[in-house]
Amino acid sequence: MTSVGTGYDYSATTYSPEGRVFQIEYASKAVDNSGLSIGVRVKDGVVLGVEKIRVSKMHVEHSNRRLHTVERHIGCADAGLMADARNVVNRARSEAANYFDNYSHSIPVRALAERIAGFMQAHTLYGHVRPFGCSILLAGYDRTGPQLYMIEPNGIHLGYFGCTAGKTRQAAKTELEKLKLNELTCEQAIKEVARIIYKLHDENKDKDFELEIACANANGFKVVSKEILEQAENYAKESLNDEMNE
Repeated sequence: MTSVGTGYDYSATTYSPEGRVFQIEYASKAVDNSGLSIGVRVKDGVVLGVEKIRVSKMHVEHSNRRLHTVERHIGCADAGLMADARNVVNRARSEAANYFDNYSHSIPVRALAERIAGFMQAHTLYGHVRPFGCSILLAGYDRTGPQLYMIEPNGIHLGYFGCTAGKTRQAAKTELEKLKLNELTCEQAIKEVARIIYKLHDENKDKDFELEIACANANGFKVVSKEILEQAENYAKESLNDEMNE
């Protein structure tokens, strides 16, 4: 890609003769190189799952989370460069707080998705900034029910029943399409998300990972408890063993 984009990838404001903006493509490549992130919208909420790669055995467990609380009823998962994602998450928290100060009620999930998308898209328009090398999976539960959005580095944001980001996103998408999401509960979706992440993790090629799962429902956005996470991991491992024995 570098040889093709030579001379046209110095700035996010420069188009190639083919109409491509290479810095945005490079940002998307950073997302594709990260661990898998999954979001599923089910009948009673939204479940987010993250395959957080442990790049060093010296890292403290549960540090540098890739699941973030934005507001009481909204949270997100990230894929890509963690430092970039933190910047975007901080902006989301600021937007949610400003909305509450102005209107005295919580920000709708769709409105927050639009504001985050506008912020990320603005970083593709000026020569003195670069696109964010991350995608954000935004989950929430408001008066319209469960909502799931994915915001990409180019500023595109779309609503989803199921979305994926990361290096095995296509295979994960195929697995999600096999599920009847509108019939699942959050409890069932948590186990299915864990199963997909464990199934697509290549132990021979990839480093060890830490599974993170959170749920947004009528009670708010929360990271699942250790007991629920262990149950989901045991279910995922048993499912893999059953598939191998068949």
